[in-house]
Amino acid sequence: MAAITDISQLDLNGTYSYADYLTWKFEQTLELIKGKIFLQMAAPSRRHQEVSWRLTVKIDALFRKHPCKAYAAPFDVRLYDKKKSEKANKDIFTVVQPDLCIICDLEKLDDRGCLGAPDLIIEILSPGNSMREMKIKKDLYAENGVREYWIVDFDHETLTRFKLEGEDRYGLAEIFVSNETVMSLIFPDLAIPLEELFLP
Repeated sequence: MAAITDISQLDLNGTYSYADYLTWKFEQTLELIKGKIFLQMAAPSRRHQEVSWRLTVKIDALFRKHPCKAYAAPFDVRLYDKKKSEKANKDIFTVVQPDLCIICDLEKLDDRGCLGAPDLIIEILSPGNSMREMKIKKDLYAENGVREYWIVDFDHETLTRFKLEGEDRYGLAEIFVSNETVMSLIFPDLAIPLEELFLP
């Protein structure tokens, strides 16, 4: 089989596994969700990177001496279909790169990233990915047991927080605005004043 060195060699309507993903040799950023390719249409904006950096600095300060580990993108999180019992690469059809994630079960970590659900995932919206983050990824993370999920919208200076209820669904969204402080529901020491996050 010829090496895949350009995204144009792939069938964007095809179905691929993580084993396929590992063989691709191009720089285009993409994610696989249930075997389907989701492209990042453009590099993150300057504003996106500012917000990401501020979040990373605050989270790093807290988790540097914490038993849980925090990671920022690019960092592969592989999620496997609950209907499959095997965890071989060929059976993994979802690999995402959250902007930030926190993992407490260190057995999920390997040299390639994380296999299984992080405890907290934070995604920062960018033009063109709002629907993906708000619907497809929210459902995906709930289905896989991500205990808490934050969506940061710097255009509207809001943060939306979801907490897992039951095994595979989130409760009602809680929306925080720029003059409020968001506290994690599963990490009580993690508090983010949004006015610091959304500095101009």
